[in-house]
Amino acid sequence: MNPFSPLPLGEGSKPPRAEFEVFEPTSDKEVHGGTVTRAKATCLCCNTVLPPERVRAQLAEQRGGADVAFDAYGNRLGGARLLAVVTIYPSPSGRGARGEGGRHYRLPTERDYQAVWKAQQRLKAILDDWESGGRQGLCPVPDEPLPPIGTLGFRIHRYGMLQWGDLFTARQKLALLCLGRHHKPSDRVIKPLALSISRCSEQMSSLVRWRTTVEAVAGTFGRNALPIMWDFVEIVPSGSNGSNFMAAIEWVAEVIEKQGVCCQISGQVEGADASESPVPNEAVDVWFTDPPYYDAIPYSDLSDYFLAWMKRTLPGYALLRDPFDPSNPMSPKQREAVQDETKEYDGRIKDRNFFEDTMAKAFLEGRRVLKEEGIGSVVFAHKTTEGWEALPSGMIRGGWTITASWPIATERPGRLRSQDSAALATSVHLICRPRPEDAPVGDWADVLRELPKRVGDWMERLQDEGIRGADLVFACIGPALEIFSRYARVETAEGREVTLAEYLEKVWEVVGRTALEQVLGTAEAQARNSAVGALEEDARLTALFLWTLQSTNGQENNRRDAESAEEEDEDDDDFSASSGSPRSKGFSLVFDVVRRFAQPLGIALPKWEDRIIETKKVWCGSWPSPSGPGSSSARMAPKRCLTGSRTNLPRMCNSGFSLRWRKIHRRGAENAEK
Repeated sequence: MNPFSPLPLGEGSKPPRAEFEVFEPTSDKEVHGGTVTRAKATCLCCNTVLPPERVRAQLAEQRGGADVAFDAYGNRLGGARLLAVVTIYPSPSGRGARGEGGRHYRLPTERDYQAVWKAQQRLKAILDDWESGGRQGLCPVPDEPLPPIGTLGFRIHRYGMLQWGDLFTARQKLALLCLGRHHKPSDRVIKPLALSISRCSEQMSSLVRWRTTVEAVAGTFGRNALPIMWDFVEIVPSGSNGSNFMAAIEWVAEVIEKQGVCCQISGQVEGADASESPVPNEAVDVWFTDPPYYDAIPYSDLSDYFLAWMKRTLPGYALLRDPFDPSNPMSPKQREAVQDETKEYDGRIKDRNFFEDTMAKAFLEGRRVLKEEGIGSVVFAHKTTEGWEALPSGMIRGGWTITASWPIATERPGRLRSQDSAALATSVHLICRPRPEDAPVGDWADVLRELPKRVGDWMERLQDEGIRGADLVFACIGPALEIFSRYARVETAEGREVTLAEYLEKVWEVVGRTALEQVLGTAEAQARNSAVGALEEDARLTALFLWTLQSTNGQENNRRDAESAEEEDEDDDDFSASSGSPRSKGFSLVFDVVRRFAQPLGIALPKWEDRIIETKKVWCGSWPSPSGPGSSSARMAPKRCLTGSRTNLPRMCNSGFSLRWRKIHRRGAENAEK
């Protein structure tokens, strides 16, 4: 659609409007681009670009802008707009546009808007009844406030979403409310039912994506954060399809059935502080934990998304409360072991030192409750060097010896986080044992002599088992830590104590040289810049980059597809709002990982800046640096058919269908179209 200036408005004229149609394009060129890029919205009629500040201000007036605005008679006045309706016909005998089964796309009708209006009216009546009844009990719709502005992973405050209920449309709130009310408190199935409703809630918010690659709902948590979604989907909660209520019940029922077979002994669940365990000394045979990952995920804040609805399905349930702070209506926050410098506990900022001290206390408690012949397992899937230094530091300080490291495939390869980066496809399980009280002091020279063989043996073994890239790098850290953690401490010949950070620098160097040896040969791995016959720095850097980007499933991580790129643009709207530059192509690694490899191998990164790599300060969402809400990333260079929209118009749908629009000006009886 070519831009043109709107006709001047005069007597009898009306403002321009946009009409939509669903069509089947023959090429990408026929499909218009999206209308929102990093919080900047383009008007369809005049091509004016609204800055992020104006977009946020307009949506803030509508508490996020996810609901349609109606007049008293049910006529749409503004707010969110239905873009398309997706219908599913199960068989070729269905009533699709071409008599085919599968998914079919149509434009919304007045009846579709009437359904939205009726839902709003019904929800209003429920809330009015609660108000007139003296506001007894919890508000039917979650009215608890969101975490404070600036909380890790939350970017929706600026759009007027200030309470948990603001994340849902009127229809979604009404559906979840009705599902939770259709039971008696004494029902034996109330807990499984609550879990099913909780699972449904993840698919029923205004932050849900439509995955065009598979034509399905992606869910609210594509990553461990809550960014704004310009296009979102409202699903029909009834039915048995993958995102509906009956499907959720089947999921929960299947888990209960399998648990009943494999778990013959009942356990006990109790909410407690891991650094003050209620378990007595030397009482357990196995101590297993999946601990918080440094500054990776705002666990308690994100869990409130589900807790807000669970409290209304299971009112008064003992475990759905904060055992440490009765005044807190949501999940426990004060004692949480997380690195987030916007928070404090007992007058202390939750910085890196707080996290490591808290983790050390928790590991010390684990050491206390475990029998001497017992075994511990610690799950870790964080890929930053800061995270890896913080976790082993707490384990060693807590009196543990790391004896093995096993990568287990637990991460979904198609998840948003894994696109175009060295995100881990496995979770590394660190196996540990209690360190003897009389553990000796280690000699630094002996440790360094043992390290290369230990890393090389494990790398060869894991590669034979199909482990590649970043998974292989971090899986080798565990065996290397066994050497260091078996000692009470490690000292140099002069008696100076060697820190864990100093040792990990040597580990990174050994891993990097072993990787280069596999790719380029032994001579190149051992060579420095001035060595005769050594490959140039750029060749070694490229080899390390591509080696690290290999994926465990046997394929290299591909450049992100169009869907992932657009999702990341939506997620990065706050950071990139003032920039209109396109996202760079290529592959990316966390800068600190690149630096740790490059320095000991004689590769000067500044020399190759803007030549084969570029370093950018990027918003990382749930992966910020310790110094602030961003981290450096090194990059090597060589929406679609959705149900509802706040401001955005989608691009091509991979199903072959898309939306296009016409800009129409009306003056008297004239009709000018383009």
